[in-house]
This record gives sequence, C-alpha cells and structure tokens, in this order.
Amino acid sequence: MVEITDYDNDFENKWCPGCGNFPIQAAMKNAFADLNIPPANILFVSGIGQAGKTPHFMNGNMFHSLHGRAIPVATGAKCANHDLNVVVNSGDGDCYGEGGNHFLAAIRRNIDITLMVHNNQVYGLTKGQASPTSALGMVTKMQKDGVTSSPFNPLATAVASGAGFVARSFSGSSEQLVNLIKRAMNYKGFALLDILQPCVSFNKINTHQWYKERVYDLQEEGHDFTSIPAALERSMEWGERIPTGVFYETETVPFHGRVPVLRNKPLIDHPFELQGTNFF
Repeated sequence: MVEITDYDNDFENKWCPGCGNFPIQAAMKNAFADLNIPPANILFVSGIGQAGKTPHFMNGNMFHSLHGRAIPVATGAKCANHDLNVVVNSGDGDCYGEGGNHFLAAIRRNIDITLMVHNNQVYGLTKGQASPTSALGMVTKMQKDGVTSSPFNPLATAVASGAGFVARSFSGSSEQLVNLIKRAMNYKGFALLDILQPCVSFNKINTHQWYKERVYDLQEEGHDFTSIPAALERSMEWGERIPTGVFYETETVPFHGRVPVLRNKPLIDHPFELQGTNFF
C-alpha cells in the first residue's frame, strides 16, 4: 500500500513561504497515494520555473527539461512506455508561453499524460514579469505602464482544440484539487489541469483571499461537462466569479492507440531494427 510519505525526499524546499506550490505538491502526494501509484511507476517531467521545481521535492523518477520543453519529453516517455504514469509540472509562462506550440500539439495528438499547470499569472522564477495569463493592464516590475497583451485562455483553447479532459482547480481548494488530480490521472488521453495559485512575492492582485472570494465549483451548479458549448461558455467566465472543476470530459483514443506500431506494445518492447517501419 502506497503511503503519502513514500513521495517525500530530503531536498530542501526553496519556495517562498505562502507559495501556492506547497498545497499543490501536498495534493499530488495525497492523490498518488490514494491511487496506490508507487514512486517507481511515475515520471515527473518539468520545464523551467518555480512550478518546474516541484519534482525536485518529490520522490520518484524525474526529468527536468528546458524552458517550455517538458511536453515533448513527456511525449517521448509515454510512447516508449505506455504503463508509465507521466505527469508534467509546468507554469503558465513555461507551458503557455515558451511551450505554447507543444501544448497545442499534445492536445491534437492526444498524448496520454497529465499536465498540471501552476497558473500564478506571472513569471515567478524570473522576478515577476507578465506571463501569457496576466490580465490586460496589470502592472508588473517590467510592464510599468500595464500589460498590453490580452490574456491567453488555456481552457477555451484546450476545449476548442479537441482536448478530452479539461479542468481547473485552485491551490486553496485542497479536497477538490486532490479529486481532480486523481480524475486527470485516470483519464486515458491528454488531461489538462490548470491550477490557480497565488504568487506571494510578485502578484499582489490575485492573492489567496482574492481567489477564495471568487472561485466556485461547476459541479455544484449542475454544469454539463459533456457539452462543448457549455464548457466554452464557462471557460470564458472570469472576474467576480471564477469556475473550477471539470469543464469538459469525453472518452477518446490516446495517441499510442492511434499509431499502428504503438497500438499493441510500446517502443521499449520493439526490436531495435525497425527499417521500413512507418511510425506515423
């Protein structure tokens, strides 16, 4: 039986006190223990950023990639070993900025990975400049006259691009977050879990209290998560009320089930000599 402590390691944590990454990490450990996934059967892949440091403080297999390049690494790992639980920890800048095209490609391919995006609406590691999800007009240390670009909407983009599992949670909603991580891990295909979190050092607007006053659970209001129009409508809602929960979910065939050479066995079970084989 897997225990939460199985995912503990001895590395000193470097996050700021009060950072939303702490409850996200705790929720991950709880979810993996509930799912009875031993650390040996999981691969954490990350890019650059405070969110990307999450695997450093977790016991398990880990690959720390380049900025925005976590998803390609995760794609290769899942193609190589279908039985491996592949989890990507990324930030809003790392995933939706530098890694934006990889994000879209993974959705279209339906790679069977769980993508957790720690969304604090700034670049936290590089001292607080605007990220793709920063609000229009938001003043930062770099954007002193306010952000001039409209914010990227990852949920609407994912739904419109064909993602089969699209969800959002808040780092302060621990029970919901654990349940959504488990649901995302059990999904067969690409699963996006966008997690709203405060950055106590550089985002003084979207604080923990700011979120607590606004977030609500879609499922408590009877949202139809099987409806694309309903999911798109809810994904556009932001301001006085911010929806969380599963926006959209439908059964899909993951990438390795679409490719003939991967359908029956992963790459690790194929002989090295594959001349003439058409993978794609």
